[in-house]
Amino acid sequence: MGAQGNEKHLEECTVSNALGTWVFSVLGALVAIRVGIKRKSLGPLVFFGTTGTMIDIIVGMTQCEREHAEHQKKLLQDSQNAATSNNKRRHRFHLLKSSLQFFFSSKD
Repeated sequence: MGAQGNEKHLEECTVSNALGTWVFSVLGALVAIRVGIKRKSLGPLVFFGTTGTMIDIIVGMTQCEREHAEHQKKLLQDSQNAATSNNKRRHRFHLLKSSLQFFFSSKD
């Protein structure tokens, strides 16, 4: 269930980032209009518009993948810190237990 939640989050992030970037789409359209008017053709609009849109999508996906990787790294570090802390507690408990056993066994 956790993996499905991560996949859904990654998918939502990708969609929102892909739709949130529009700079290259607008630049592509502006270049396409200028070139298209000179050539009296819609070909540049298709080429530059599509290229700008694809660049926006790729930038959004890259940003989302970077955020996802940072989140996974943070989770891994938190997990390792918790394991280290747990090991330290176990070690202290074992030392205390050994000391108490030594103390009570030496009284006999």
